[in-house]
Amino acid sequence: MLNKRISLIALGMLSATQAMANDQAESKGFVEDSSLKVLLRNAYINRDYKDGNADKSEWGQAAIGTFSSGFTQGTIGVGVDAFGLYALNLERSEDRSGAGGIDFFKRGDSGKPANDLSKGGAAVKFRLSSTTLTYGDQMPALPVLNYDNSRLLPESYTGTLITSKEIKGLELNAGRFTAESRKSAEGRDSGGLKSINVLGGSYQFTEHFKGALYASDVEDVLKKQYVNANYVYPIDKDQSLTLDFNGYRTKLDNSYVRESGATGDDNKIWSLAATFATGPHSFTVAHQRSTGDSNLGYAYGGYQKEQGRVGDGGNTIYLANSYWSDFNAEDERSWQLGYGLDFGAFGVPGLSYNFAYVRGDNITTSTSEGGTEREIFNQFKYVVQSGPAKDLSVKLRSSILRVSQKSSEYNVSGNELRVFVDYPINIF
Repeated sequence: MLNKRISLIALGMLSATQAMANDQAESKGFVEDSSLKVLLRNAYINRDYKDGNADKSEWGQAAIGTFSSGFTQGTIGVGVDAFGLYALNLERSEDRSGAGGIDFFKRGDSGKPANDLSKGGAAVKFRLSSTTLTYGDQMPALPVLNYDNSRLLPESYTGTLITSKEIKGLELNAGRFTAESRKSAEGRDSGGLKSINVLGGSYQFTEHFKGALYASDVEDVLKKQYVNANYVYPIDKDQSLTLDFNGYRTKLDNSYVRESGATGDDNKIWSLAATFATGPHSFTVAHQRSTGDSNLGYAYGGYQKEQGRVGDGGNTIYLANSYWSDFNAEDERSWQLGYGLDFGAFGVPGLSYNFAYVRGDNITTSTSEGGTEREIFNQFKYVVQSGPAKDLSVKLRSSILRVSQKSSEYNVSGNELRVFVDYPINIF
């Protein structure tokens, strides 16, 4: 059914005649609008687990090259996107590698992590008016399929994606992907995805109000729907109040329930965050709640091959209380108090700080009810503003996560440290 919907919407997008926008008319050409960028990334994640669990860490250096051509001129423009990825393992510890939540370098059959890995991909794209069809290797960023770029190398997917921006403020997306490239392994189908269909869009109703609706169907795994409403209320010149609601409804396929050993097939999870910004300061209060009969809670990301997970992107969790823990267990309720500071107002442009305290309770597992967890999150980030190292960023992030004994089946206590140094270089 979703395949038919995608086909009908795609035809409607491509045959639109009353377009209010026409990006293709502004095309300068295949070469003239091209860009080549290289991101040098040094990343380190250390997890000091508690309760007798072995500590884990990985460290690597990566080079991420991306090329994006312009579109040829004419009624239908043609272009090409391509990427090349390389990562060098700087730790190479058999004992400390293998944490699913770090996953820089996949372990081989010998149990040792790879010394390095490299891969690439390309996609051809066509544009009619302000509607683009892209086929090939891509990195989609949608609420129901969001590739993970929060580790050493990014994930990617192979398939077709149509993006339409014919009407001002309205973006529509429809796509089908049949392969997933795991961020820690070579090959186009190292994630084991059978297929995923995605459909939806977002609309800027007013200057201050935006909404979105999306749906996805992961073959033999689950069907998912997503809704978002975001409202920014300007109070003064440098003051505003932002309300952001995000919600997912997930229905697991019966075959997946049997294979995964899940106790149910339904989950609903939502979060509502209120952020008051005044000058360089921001204060956030958020509530998140998970309901349903699935002991998996909100299921997302991971890899179908080996991990037996979902395969819809490691960042497919547009929820307020997602840090080291996602606070997404069965029946879990969580609250967040957050604070942000922009040091630019104090003479240090490019430096920012973020803090969050999140506490979850009411966690249900197969053996207990009423479990709790809590996390203290801190992050400093500095972006060089000028000079030869302009745009180089350094991010220091730490989390202290404590999980009650009743919740040990769902999560594990520990201290996490992340150090990321990103240096983007624009070749042209």
